[in-house]
Amino acid sequence: MWYDKSLYLFTVPALIVLAVFFVYPISLTVALSFTDSSGFGPSGSVGFDNYESVLTSDRYLRSIWVALKFSFLIVVFQNLIGLIFAAILYRATFVRGFCRATLFAPTMMSFVIVGYIWQFIYSPFGGALNVLAATLGFDGFQQNYLGNPDTAIYAVAAAHIWMFTGYSCAIFLAGFSSISEEVTEAAILDGVSSVKRFIFIELPLLKGSISVAIILSTIGSLKTFELPLIMTGGGPDGATRPLSMEIINSLFTDYRFGMASAMAIVMLIIVLSVSYMQQRYFDHDE
Repeated sequence: MWYDKSLYLFTVPALIVLAVFFVYPISLTVALSFTDSSGFGPSGSVGFDNYESVLTSDRYLRSIWVALKFSFLIVVFQNLIGLIFAAILYRATFVRGFCRATLFAPTMMSFVIVGYIWQFIYSPFGGALNVLAATLGFDGFQQNYLGNPDTAIYAVAAAHIWMFTGYSCAIFLAGFSSISEEVTEAAILDGVSSVKRFIFIELPLLKGSISVAIILSTIGSLKTFELPLIMTGGGPDGATRPLSMEIINSLFTDYRFGMASAMAIVMLIIVLSVSYMQQRYFDHDE
């Protein structure tokens, strides 16, 4: 009928927005990735040279490895800590509202503010972490965390985890709220302990929330560049320089739009591939 066909008209605005702000920019990026464009003046075709450089250069391969390592640390610990906090708050109803707001507060802070705060915490000269270690008698833990290539990536990841743990916690709390009270009450009446109830009843029912939290944190961490840029500038010796930062440097420092576009497409493929594999795993598991 006519009104059934008219329903498709409501998709037109969304399709226009999708085409203008998603399809066209990606198409333009793909086209630029095969050129030596500098963003100014004419550009020539270079074929797959930009992609060859990205996939064979030690610098870019290392940046891809840094991005994957950074993402792995964040996905594991951010969601694990967020899940633990959510499980505790789900049971502690009397402080749930206050603690949820407290945990979520860092998420609303600027990356610049968070980066500078954690720079002061990690500072080798009177930084809070080194002062705390000295006070507790752990002098061996005093070091320049952001200046050491072996610890810098973990230090930056810790700041990111602190910032977004509340976001993961909110997702898990939403999952907890969807669990039927009858299931929980039945488990309590059967004498199931809180730990066993969490492992064998609540955790399987949270698979939907877990998949959402993992996929969102994966996408967010793979494309992030703000904290590494603010806290270390990608150093020391490239230890905290992910592929996203290489894209920014190629665009706004070297004016190599063609190379930056190729790196952006490679990063897009990585993000889509990892997200797709995660989604397939969770769909199959469910």
